[in-house]
Amino acid sequence: MEESQLLYGPPNLPESASSHNSERFNSDGNGSRASSRTAGLKKRGHGCRSWIKIDKNGNSKTLELDKFTIMRRCSLPARDLRLLDPLFIYPSRILRREKAIVVSLEQIRCIITADEVILMNSLDGCVVQYKSELRKRLQIHKYLAEDLPFEFMALELALELICLSLDAQVNELEMEMYPVLDELTTSVSTLNLERVRRLKGHLLALTQRVQKVRDEIEHLMDDDDDMAEMYLTEKKQSGPQKLQRAFSSILSSSKHGSLMSSSDGGENIEQLEMLLEAYFIVIDNSLSKLLSLKEYIDDTEDLINIKLGNVQNQLIQFQLLLTAATFVATIFTFVTAVFGMNFADSIFDYPSAFNWVLVITGSACGFLYFSFLYCLRHRKVFPL
Repeated sequence: MEESQLLYGPPNLPESASSHNSERFNSDGNGSRASSRTAGLKKRGHGCRSWIKIDKNGNSKTLELDKFTIMRRCSLPARDLRLLDPLFIYPSRILRREKAIVVSLEQIRCIITADEVILMNSLDGCVVQYKSELRKRLQIHKYLAEDLPFEFMALELALELICLSLDAQVNELEMEMYPVLDELTTSVSTLNLERVRRLKGHLLALTQRVQKVRDEIEHLMDDDDDMAEMYLTEKKQSGPQKLQRAFSSILSSSKHGSLMSSSDGGENIEQLEMLLEAYFIVIDNSLSKLLSLKEYIDDTEDLINIKLGNVQNQLIQFQLLLTAATFVATIFTFVTAVFGMNFADSIFDYPSAFNWVLVITGSACGFLYFSFLYCLRHRKVFPL
């Protein structure tokens, strides 16, 4: 008896509860699909992704990490990881945090700490180039006496690759667009107009991308606090000595010591500012090229509008001439039609009289037509 109850369902289920569940399932026919779809989205949002870890020595390793692991590892909020998600399209950003620098520049999306770079794994050529070039530079850096911190080397390479990539796209667009615009000025056709429209859309999209990278670099350069917070290696090395420094500063709070510390901070900020300024010049030059190209497009559009306006004026002039000729011809036709009617008149007794009527009417119509032309010329409607 118990086995049959287990087979056919729970024995003590109330009718109201069962009917409520059936109604709820019937009202939403895709209930199971929606729940599975929601579970899939949650699983995808919190699932593991492939990351590439590059340490100071240039060693790389592929890791499978989820969001919470990265948040704990780098002390980042969840909103920063959304910038690195390839499923979302965000503008370029460079965020400084307490223990990391979040970089989202075009295809390069990574987290830079004082000891490692956690790079979003992708088959994109820019990401592969960033990985190989960073490993090469870090391995060479071990044998060179350079004072550039690890985080700045990683940030510099990201800026370099993105600026060069955008500049290459700008140069390619220039080489493709200038001949099309020159051809459009000589031959206004549907095909040329469609090509210019497509290239202009590409130009506007590329201008927005370049403008965002430029604004982000300029924002960092204008904020000294943000630049000071980006010295992750220095903050990590000075972490255990904070208490000792605070105690010594209380004991010897001299003016000379405060000036020395401020000058050291100024040198560090100046070092980063020079690095950012170098790539700001590159990206600003790319933006200037795009703006010049946009001005050239506007000038071409103005020239085409002038040409179209000139053609339209010529058509209007021809229409005026045609209208005046039609009016004069209508008068001549009216006179001949009147004399073509069947009525008795003494003028029909002379065979040459109708010829004189035609000559006089034609002369009058010709005089009227040339009077129209003289009036239009006098009013400077069009030159004749």
